[in-house]
Amino acid sequence: MADSITVYPIQQDPEHKGAPFGSRTDVGNVREQNEDSLVVAPPLFVVADGMGGHAAGEVASEIAVKTIAECVPAHVDAEALGKAVETANREVINAALTGQGREGMGTTCTAAMMEGGSLAIAQVGDSRAYLLHGGKLTQITRDHSLMADMIEAGQITPEEARHHPNRSIITRALGSDTDMEADLYEITVQEGDRLLLCSDGLTSMVTDERIERIMNRIADPQACAAALADEALAAGGLDNVTVIVADSEGTAPARHRRVALKTKITVGIVLALLAACVAGALWGGWTYLHNSAYLAESSDGYVQVYRGVPGDVMGFSYSELVETTDISVKDLNPSAAQNISQNMRVGSLEEARALVDSYRDQRSSSDAAGKGTAGGSEAAAEAEGGSPDEASGEPAR
Repeated sequence: MADSITVYPIQQDPEHKGAPFGSRTDVGNVREQNEDSLVVAPPLFVVADGMGGHAAGEVASEIAVKTIAECVPAHVDAEALGKAVETANREVINAALTGQGREGMGTTCTAAMMEGGSLAIAQVGDSRAYLLHGGKLTQITRDHSLMADMIEAGQITPEEARHHPNRSIITRALGSDTDMEADLYEITVQEGDRLLLCSDGLTSMVTDERIERIMNRIADPQACAAALADEALAAGGLDNVTVIVADSEGTAPARHRRVALKTKITVGIVLALLAACVAGALWGGWTYLHNSAYLAESSDGYVQVYRGVPGDVMGFSYSELVETTDISVKDLNPSAAQNISQNMRVGSLEEARALVDSYRDQRSSSDAAGKGTAGGSEAAAEAEGGSPDEASGEPAR
């Protein structure tokens, strides 16, 4: 049956809110108390496996995860994460000296920060960090244990180490040495990679090959963490088991932000161009209507000059009477008279006025020509020796 465990959250980065991860901790089938503690607060993940007997191990692991959660940097930084683990080490030592726990208590600690394409790990003890990349599971950390030293020395095989009577002896832990330093790892991760942090309650019960198959088979991180813990319990559950599974987003969030920003910029440019086109069209239309002119016939038959265009444009009138001239439409030539009666458009007000002036000139010329014809008739009659009345055959009076 799983114990309730305290999780110490940190201030989460909004970018990582809801990041895909899952966790599970269980007392196992043999132990009476769960001495494991964990943090699941993206981008920070921590597993700590306490040691020191009844109550003491639990105190050590809880102090460790609480201190790391309080001291961890806001973003991935391996050196700063290592400093947080070293601070946790001093806090565990001080707690033992002040009676908060027991002398000799300690804890393993594997802390990880995963953000974007960066992964940093600080590790002490035999709690492990693995990375599943391209379907292949790889152990990132090196165990600080007697078994790891013997395996590297070629004295035993990994399978023999699993059942060795001294398999629980570790060579480095928080709470044992004030000068203790954590092993640091910095790794570039990709979208789709999967991080696993676990106590030795998992790895002592389940082979890496079996862990790899489960992590590849179960897509949901929470379901995967639960399945791994269940596998350890089914294999015997001789120790407390704690598992954290976190899926890497790689550079996807940054890429999505860049795409979103580019989309916003593109939309902004399109909208700006559209607004400029509309403004240009409105300005052009206003300029055309303001500068256009036409000639029309008044109700009493005279030529009028208007600014704008005749009729309505989209239901609105855009014309203004500028002048009613003294030119009668009936005095114009038939073609001009017909055009004006139908509202004759011209390019500008100046052009309209020029036409009016030309009509006046034509009228003046016509009047002068008429007077010249009348004077010629009178002169001819006098030349024949008679008055104009005589020339017309009318008796003189």
